[in-house]
This record gives sequence, C-alpha cells and structure tokens, in this order.
Amino acid sequence: MPTELEELVGFIAHPNPQIRQVAIVNCVPYSTTDPALFKSEELKPIKNLKILTKDHPSVSEHAINILVNLSGDQEVLESLATDEGFLDTVFARIVHPEEPSANLLAMLLANLSKWDGFKEVAKRKQQPPEQLGSDDSVLNQLMDLFVKGQDGSYNKKADFDYLAYVFADLSKHDEIRKYFLETQKYDEVIPLTKIRVFTDHKSDIRRKGVASTIKNVAFEVDAHPMLLSEDDINILPYILLPIMGNEEYDVEETMDMLPDLQLLPSDKKRDPDNSIVQTHIETLTLLTTTREGRELQRQIKVYPIIRETHLHVNDEGVQDACERIVQMLARDETDENKTELKALEAPESLVEEVDDDDALVEV
Repeated sequence: MPTELEELVGFIAHPNPQIRQVAIVNCVPYSTTDPALFKSEELKPIKNLKILTKDHPSVSEHAINILVNLSGDQEVLESLATDEGFLDTVFARIVHPEEPSANLLAMLLANLSKWDGFKEVAKRKQQPPEQLGSDDSVLNQLMDLFVKGQDGSYNKKADFDYLAYVFADLSKHDEIRKYFLETQKYDEVIPLTKIRVFTDHKSDIRRKGVASTIKNVAFEVDAHPMLLSEDDINILPYILLPIMGNEEYDVEETMDMLPDLQLLPSDKKRDPDNSIVQTHIETLTLLTTTREGRELQRQIKVYPIIRETHLHVNDEGVQDACERIVQMLARDETDENKTELKALEAPESLVEEVDDDDALVEV
C-alpha cells in the first residue's frame, strides 16, 4: 500500500485541476526533505512534473520549483537534460517576455548545465521573440536575455541572474569557450564583451558566474592577445577593478596603471565575496602563461594591486592565489628557452565551476 505522501505525489497527475494544484503546492517542501518520493515507479513523478510545466501558471510554477530542487540528483538530472521535448519547452518559455516563471527556469537551466551533454545547447535553434533582438541560436538568446533582461528590463518578473551559472558551467567545454570569443554574425559583437561589465554588479550571482566564465575562457591561451588587447576584448580592467579597494598607491605606480584604475574614489570597495576575488586573481595568473602576458602585467603595475590585496584580504584562498601570481610576475625572464609556460589545457580539476551549493539551487 502506498503511504500518504506517496498518494500525495500521485495526485499531481489528477485530472481535476483543483486537486492537481492543491497536491503540487503541498509537494514542494518534500522535494527538499524527501526527494526519493519523486523517484518511484521509474521516475513516474518526474515525468508527470515535466508535463505539469505546461499546465496553468499556478501549477506550472510549483512544478518547475520542484524540478529545480530535485535536479541535483544525477538520475533526475539525466532524465531532464536528455529529454529534447522538455528542453524545447524550457527554452521556448524562458525567452518569452511575459513568462512568469522565468527566474525559476533560469535556476533549472543552471542545474541542467551540470550535465556534460548540455553543451549541445550550442547547436540548438529556435525562433526568437522579436523583442529580444536575437538570432535563432538558443545560446545567443540566453546571452541576450542575460544582458538585456537584468533588473526586469525585458521581463518584469525576472532578472535572469542565474544564467551566469549556466555560462560558467558551459564554459568548461572547449567549444563553448570558443563561442565566447567569436564575433556573432547577427550583431557583430563578441559574447564575452557583453558580459564582462557584470564583474561589477549588485548581484553576487552575476558576479560569481561571470568571473568563473572569464576564468574558463582564459584557458584558451591562443586567445590571450585578444583578451589583453585594448582594441579587442580588453578584459584586464574588468578583472582588476573588482579586486581593488580604496588603498593609496605611490604616484609612480598609479601613473603606470590602466586609466580605469587611476584616481579611484575614496569609498571604492573590493568585491565582498572572497571567492570571486580569488577567481579573478587566478584568471590573472592564467594570463601570465605567455611572456607577453607577464610583461604587460608588470608594465601596468598589477603587482602593487596584488600586494595590497594580499595585505588586506584575510582569506587563505585569496592569499595563496596572490602568492602564485607574484611568483609568475617575479620570474627570471633571462633564459629565453624557459620563458614560455607549457600551453595550458583545461583539466577538470582546474576549470572553474560555481559551487554546487550555489548552482544546485533549492527554492
């Protein structure tokens, strides 16, 4: 005999819409406290929840909420991330400018992007809403949602912050890192230049996801000249500003710094999230892979910024990162045969991922 809770979960598929609504509202708490309830009968409740994402908004919202909470489970994650019809529904809904559950869908996508095969999103196409001004690439549509939709400017009920985590996890993959570096035909813009400004934003979710994305892209050593050039992506100001506080520097040091870093206000604050500061410093370290990258960072006085960060941030991870980049900047360049580091690949242990506690969002 099924237990009362199992019967409750079964009622989410009831033909009576009022019974469905009552059942699914009451199921939400159990998606975090007793997730095994939803894995019975070969994931039949998960299959029902997928269907319910197309139900009336009063039901659909809770169905998506439950799927967000359950998608940290590998079996559930696989069921969701490999269901092409379900993905079609999610992508079509999230781009709609009046979608009431857009933020929940962004959270769900943040979890689905943990699935290795989710990188195939780069090949997915769909007709974009006219208001979005995008092309038929789903990845470009997500990018435009993230950029144009912040603070409810595209959809009044969504800010799309959690798409930052989608980009962070997708950029673990070589083909997606290349996407971030390629000019898109529909708007003639390099995607990374669209999101770099969000290293300075009120949302820690945006800042963290974008910082991780930039770090992952920095594994593309061949792209370092583009990343560093003021005429191309010009990523350094967007990495350095967040790790700077209101410290005062010698005039000689200040004059050699990037223009955007000079004469900062007295109330300038360093990013309050030490994990983000650490990620930015690790990105700077990746950008010392070539001699040109090291010499540029010496020239624009990155060392004094690292020195002050090490002095003022009492965090082991940040201080270790500071010490590693100092070793790179202080290295002896006299032996030409030893000046170039081995071209970096992106082993799983080094690629930046947002913390599971952040990405696997429970609502």
